[in-house]
Amino acid sequence: MSRKKLKTIGVLGGMGPGAGVRFVGEVVKACGAGRDQDHPPVVLYSLPQVPDRTEAILHGGADPVPAIRRGLSALARAGADFAAVSCVSAHFFWPRFAPRSPLPLISLIDETLIALQESRPAPGTVGLIATTGTVRSGLLARPFEAAGIGVLVPPARDQARVMAAVYGRKGVKAGFTAGPAREALLGVARGLVRAGAEAVLAGCTEVALVLRPEDLPVPLLDPMAIGAREAVRRSGARLRP
Repeated sequence: MSRKKLKTIGVLGGMGPGAGVRFVGEVVKACGAGRDQDHPPVVLYSLPQVPDRTEAILHGGADPVPAIRRGLSALARAGADFAAVSCVSAHFFWPRFAPRSPLPLISLIDETLIALQESRPAPGTVGLIATTGTVRSGLLARPFEAAGIGVLVPPARDQARVMAAVYGRKGVKAGFTAGPAREALLGVARGLVRAGAEAVLAGCTEVALVLRPEDLPVPLLDPMAIGAREAVRRSGARLRP
């Protein structure tokens, strides 16, 4: 029996290295395949040499856009039909790399907002756990608040705990997804729930490497999982319900 040709998903990863690998894993989980051949083809280009996005946003550090453009071009040459950038903070630079991208792109922020609006019941307030660059830039808060969804951010002390959990010597970017990093992020998430968050948004790809939906009494919104489902849909493969 003939089957339709599936489009190839491109994933620009490396920001950090675990994020792109996890995005591919979420693609596999989102696909309602009955056999190997029903899964969409995926090309992952892990490029950890993209300059740090938070440093660029907050302190004028090295510009990550040229490296992101090179990564997208490499995915296009490798045969991808469209792509996702598996780093939420990188979406701050979306206006500079998306319009000139050689591939159609999936916005993790746009897809997360759509999923949130379509959920029933839709939360009126979300708690945001993200890098300080993402928090201060309003990258997520602006579109969510424009859609009528309130955004709670951690107090300064808790935000410092988030950054240590992500960037610290025993943080997620160093390969630690348990111990102090997990305890810190879990504590921050629970604090946001106590403050009134009806859902918690993993606004940094490293956060979702640590927190799990069963950790919290409210939904955990994961842009990586949401974006992966959209990637499967665009590929033409069957989505798992």
